[in-house]
Amino acid sequence: MHVQRFAPHADLRFTDEEVITLYVFGIIDHKHKIKTLYDHADRYWRDWFPRLPSYAAYVQRLNRLAEVFPALLDKLSPAGAPAVSTGVADSFPVVLAQQSRRFTAKVALEVANSGYCPTKHLYYHGVKVHAIGDYRSGTLPLPRYLGVTPASLNDGPVLEQVAPALAYRNLFADKAYAYLSRQASLPFTVYTPVRKTPGQAHFDAADRLFSTAVSRIRQPIEALFHWIQEKTGIEVASKVRSYRGLLVHVFGRLAAMFLLKGWPDSA
Repeated sequence: MHVQRFAPHADLRFTDEEVITLYVFGIIDHKHKIKTLYDHADRYWRDWFPRLPSYAAYVQRLNRLAEVFPALLDKLSPAGAPAVSTGVADSFPVVLAQQSRRFTAKVALEVANSGYCPTKHLYYHGVKVHAIGDYRSGTLPLPRYLGVTPASLNDGPVLEQVAPALAYRNLFADKAYAYLSRQASLPFTVYTPVRKTPGQAHFDAADRLFSTAVSRIRQPIEALFHWIQEKTGIEVASKVRSYRGLLVHVFGRLAAMFLLKGWPDSA
């Protein structure tokens, strides 16, 4: 339904299902680069993939199936209303080019542009992956909403766009969402660490305790991002050369994350 073929002139002895399976299985097996994944499959997995084509042909086939991966991720994501009333939200960068190279980067301009990641103190060309999930005490959050936006788009407006679909009563986030804590139009209450006012040198005791409490609740989503990066290498996309390649890189790795022995109870 998502990728249809109309030309009869194609050798499909190596099937589309095999293309997808090899990529996702390779990511789960910690082969973060497609070249590394392909070379390993060519050497050790020939019994499973006897019709494996050349590397160039495999990459071409993989990019042709790019629209399948967002649909696969949607199918694997949890459905229905969350079982908890508290959610956490944040984003992480997917870097196509960084520092001075971002000015000349031309990759995936359909969705990627230049932005800044304050957590990493990094200027880069790429996209952001936004995640909103269920808060679960003592373990990683369960992501329910995952989206990709240009790197220059602030986190707050993205949350506002999906707010009507969120069934939480309380949402914990970082300071980028601070202005939303004052908006009564949202269906939930947003809690963020306290910002210093102009000229303020120190927080008072109440603000310091409140910020610490908020940070403790939202810290697991940062651990989730670290786990995703460790397992899939999603934040480093310097080898991506096209919009379709970026779709495969982001959504293929997120789909592999859900298939990695089910959803983990801890990192």
